Amino acid sequence: MNFSSPLAHGRLVSRYKRFFADVLLDDGTPVTAHCPNPGAMLGLNQPGLGCWVSRSDDPKRKLAWTLELVEADGGLVGVNTLLPNRLVAEALAADAIPELTGYATHRREVKYGDNSRVDFLLTADDRPPCWLEIKNVHLSRTPGLAEFPDCVAARSTKHLRELEAMVAAGDRAVALFVVQRIDCTAFSACAELDPAFARGLDQAAGSGVEVLVYRCAVEPHAVAIADRIAWRGQ
Repeated sequence: MNFSSPLAHGRLVSRYKRFFADVLLDDGTPVTAHCPNPGAMLGLNQPGLGCWVSRSDDPKRKLAWTLELVEADGGLVGVNTLLPNRLVAEALAADAIPELTGYATHRREVKYGDNSRVDFLLTADDRPPCWLEIKNVHLSRTPGLAEFPDCVAARSTKHLRELEAMVAAGDRAVALFVVQRIDCTAFSACAELDPAFARGLDQAAGSGVEVLVYRCAVEPHAVAIADRIAWRGQ
């Protein structure tokens, strides 16, 4: 996925109130950017880190700038949690995720479970429906290892239970973790920060929910799903 316009480079001054980030652009201009990431952003929120922001010309937006990428651990990390769904939609259309090919339709935001909406419902005449939940991953505390979540994620744990219910009903269910960084070769649930989610992921997998983890190639002009990496689970 190419960014619609060139990103601007700067330095992170402060990330605060979860959804705001002050950035000093390279030309000396200070801007306040929307930070589309409700997580803790551990390791990615220190003042002085290099970062990349996009700009929107939409007059209805309160903040024209959006924090997209942060420079950390010698590379770029995508922090926009809205991006993975777009990346997956693009990958599904291109049959770039082998485990999810062969479906005729890819519907988004379909109601299911307890007042929830699944990210994608994949359907075809010759197979059961596939309920697909997407989770954004950016945390890496150990070189080569990506982790999720970076704070308590009760809503994500709820989604796992709902995927289990779909499997129990005879459908297929998949939890797809999109790692917005290329420097990780393995993935693990972060039991230290959210033991309930870690237990829930193991339980879901044991109940038939498939766990897929794909990392991304991240560049200042584009982000794209690259290849599958190992899940250190059950």
